Amino acid sequence: TPDPQLRRLLLYPTELRAQRTKAPKRNHFRASFKKLVGVQGFEPWTPWSQTRCATRLRHTPKDRILTCLSRRSRRKWKLTPLLSDLLILVKMPSNNLPWLADGDPFPAPELAWGQITDAPGLLAVGASLDISTLLDAYSNGIFPWFSQGQPTLWWSPDPRMVLGLKNFRLHRSLRKTIRRFRTSPNCEIRVDSAFEFVINACSSSPRFGQAGTWIVPAMVQAYIDLHHAGFAHSVETWVDGKLEGGLYCVAIGKAVCGESMFARSTDASKIALSALIAICRHDSVELIDCQQNTQHLAFLGADEINRAEFLTHTRRARHQAGPVWQFSPLYWEHVLSA
Repeated sequence: TPDPQLRRLLLYPTELRAQRTKAPKRNHFRASFKKLVGVQGFEPWTPWSQTRCATRLRHTPKDRILTCLSRRSRRKWKLTPLLSDLLILVKMPSNNLPWLADGDPFPAPELAWGQITDAPGLLAVGASLDISTLLDAYSNGIFPWFSQGQPTLWWSPDPRMVLGLKNFRLHRSLRKTIRRFRTSPNCEIRVDSAFEFVINACSSSPRFGQAGTWIVPAMVQAYIDLHHAGFAHSVETWVDGKLEGGLYCVAIGKAVCGESMFARSTDASKIALSALIAICRHDSVELIDCQQNTQHLAFLGADEINRAEFLTHTRRARHQAGPVWQFSPLYWEHVLSA
């Protein structure tokens, strides 16, 4: 069983407060509980990742963990800055989390932590974000997700949120916006013309209720490399020669995974998403992986499927010829006429 003080760090804030009333004089609980784990206000918000399952892990300040643990506990656990990152992943010895060295194969996605654990869907930790590792991950329904200062965390949640192309809902207001956009000579959709600008904008754009970003510098560079290799793409909304919004995704064959989006003007990101739907419908893509359930995606028609069904789709789609990553105004008919 882990050290009792470490175990306290893994509890929810309400449980921490309850324990604090019993032992108010303990020095390692003097810090503000609102800066610990899983508090409202640390929840990231993007259409792709509003409720991903690692909120408590991603926003746990490692210096706070070291401060809260007593000297005796630090000596017992032999803590260093690197090992402190791993402490937040431990609750019980039964949670066997594999540490991957560069080039190691991923565990089977079915071995990811289950719903009753602290981090549902967490599969492994470690390894680099090189192109071959990312391709291996996405080809098997696994994706990286971590915050600055943490080791690379790999996830394969069950169930999986996906947006079936047949189920996409183009609501009336957005339909009107797209029709105006399509007829305006100053508006256009571009593909892969400014990938680096898009991913950096996704990383740096302020979002409601978000204190940080999961698109850390190492992640940005990894996906730029993946883009140069032809497996990551951006769909961009341009107005009057300015990039007003966009998204980026990973595509291996017809296995398409949406990652993040941004908007600098109203509906710019939704227009880019609709353009991505049009591209995928034009090339007979069945669904887009959204990774986790969010209210925004459900509003657009996304739904959850079990991991086994998702893996069957991914392992079949990755071998099929992927979309041609270009956009024609004629593609709008694939969403406006549906």
